[in-house]
Order: sequence, then structure tokens, then C-alpha cells
Amino acid sequence: MDRKHRKTLETIFEKPERANIAWRDIEALFITLGAEVTEGSGSRVRVALKNVRAVFHRPHQRKEANKATIKSVRRFLEAAGVKP
Repeated sequence: MDRKHRKTLETIFEKPERANIAWRDIEALFITLGAEVTEGSGSRVRVALKNVRAVFHRPHQRKEANKATIKSVRRFLEAAGVKP
């Protein structure tokens, strides 16, 4: 994992949550971790990592994920055994 992905991971686990993490950086982190990322209908993105599955909504109008999405991403990563 390169420095940029590690920084994204650390930022996801910060509290309080930030609302300025670019969604493309989160998707790139998923791929780096070995997750299978597939497109769903509309803005849905399906992610599978270490037998843990989740569906996220890609943000529109803004490029950054909101705080609720960051919390969901953190829970997903924790369930998959990923921590900074």
C-alpha cells in the first residue's frame, strides 16, 4: 500500500469524521486492499472484501463522501479486518 492509500485509510478512521475525503480515493483504497468493486444500478457501488459485502452510493454533485458514508466505510473495513 502506498503512502496516498495509507493516508486515506488513516483519514477514514479519524474521529470526528471528515466530509472531505474524495470518493475516488476511497474506491482506489478498496481496490488496493484487494476488494472486488462492481457497479450497481444508478450510483450504487458493490464492494466485496474478505467475504464481507457492502453497497455504497457514489456521491453526486460533490466528489467527496459525506460523514455518514465515511462511518459506513469504516464499519465495512473493520468487519473485513482492515485497520490503519
